[in-house]
Amino acid sequence: MFRITKEFHFSASHQLKSLPSDHQCNRLHGHNYIVEIELAGEALNEHGFVRDYHELAPLKRYIDDHFDHRHLNDVLGHDRVTAECLAKHFYDWCKGRLPETSAVRVSETAKTWAEYRP
Repeated sequence: MFRITKEFHFSASHQLKSLPSDHQCNRLHGHNYIVEIELAGEALNEHGFVRDYHELAPLKRYIDDHFDHRHLNDVLGHDRVTAECLAKHFYDWCKGRLPETSAVRVSETAKTWAEYRP
C-alpha cells in the first residue's frame, strides 16, 4: 500500500459551549490548525503517483475560503467544533473529491492530534 500526506494550515476561533462554564474551552478561543490529508493506493498511476500533490489544491482553496480566520461554530453550524469533528468533516469533503483519501488528521496544538480513519 502506498501512502502520501500533505499538510494545510489555517487559523480560526471556536467555542465548545456544551462544556461546563468553568472549562477553558467553553470560552471563545482560537488555534493555529494543521490539517493533514492522507491518500492511499495499492498501485501508482501512470506518472508514478498515488495522486499528484497539485491535485490537492482544491482542499487548500476550501480551507482558505471557508475556514481561515473564521469562527468555526458559524462555519460548521454547530457547537461541537472539536478536532475530532473537524477531521471527520474534512475527510468527508475530501473523500467525495479524492477517492484515495484514507485518513485526515487535525492538530490544534503542537502536542495534540485527532484522526478520522474509517
